[in-house]
Amino acid sequence: MKAKHLHIWLGDWVNKLLSEGEIAFSLSQVKKALAAQSDIAVKRSLNRLSAKGEIVSIHKGYYLIIPPQYASRGILPPPTFLDGFMKFLKRPYYVGLVNAASFYGAAHQQPQEFFVFTNFPNLRPTNKKGIKVNYISIQKIPEKLLESRKTENGYLKISSPELTAADVVQYEKRIGGLSRAATILNDLVEEIKLEKINKSFLKEIPLTTIQRLGYLLDKVLNKKELADHLYNESQKAKLNFFRTPLKTVSKTKDCPTDERWNVIINIEIEID
Repeated sequence: MKAKHLHIWLGDWVNKLLSEGEIAFSLSQVKKALAAQSDIAVKRSLNRLSAKGEIVSIHKGYYLIIPPQYASRGILPPPTFLDGFMKFLKRPYYVGLVNAASFYGAAHQQPQEFFVFTNFPNLRPTNKKGIKVNYISIQKIPEKLLESRKTENGYLKISSPELTAADVVQYEKRIGGLSRAATILNDLVEEIKLEKINKSFLKEIPLTTIQRLGYLLDKVLNKKELADHLYNESQKAKLNFFRTPLKTVSKTKDCPTDERWNVIINIEIEID
């Protein structure tokens, strides 16, 4: 009887959170709210709510509340919960690649797979109810190259158009290859601001990525103004371009080299 009473009480507590605009809670919050109850009783009650589809655990000790409009899906869209989840993990982050591009209208379809950049140690993917969130670990989050976007339940940190452009080139294997990266880039260029391609931007981006990005903008997409600006800023920053393949895992023997960007052209790029 006590367990049943607790279940009703916990359900009321979860509904109260939802009415206050909260969409998630931690196990430590539950234990604090139900301090008089045993850990076993709390666990049983959480399991019952999970079985009913009213909550879902996406990480040990962290639960999403599923409101009626998402009951059939059984999960919330990642943009609604990622900021709160990363705060729970106490990790810096930003949403990037195709997911950031979609915020700028530069993704042809709404991706089902999400890419979140965060720091080390590596974080295992979140894979729940058909939604997959991949975490890419990097040494340092470039806070100055991030933007904030309003979501249903707060805000979300995403890469700026300039950082998104660099990331889709650097992490092209994650999104389906260089042709897909170039296709996204082609739609993204209208959002890129020349003044944002500056010394502080170049400091955050690997040299080989700058070369590949420059080559794609210049010789594949014919975005001459942007390419020239990137090249001139690179020269001002005294960056020394060394021979680098456009596609890292492809052969380079007998392939031509672009003189301006010092990029070995070892793959043919096709834009959708």
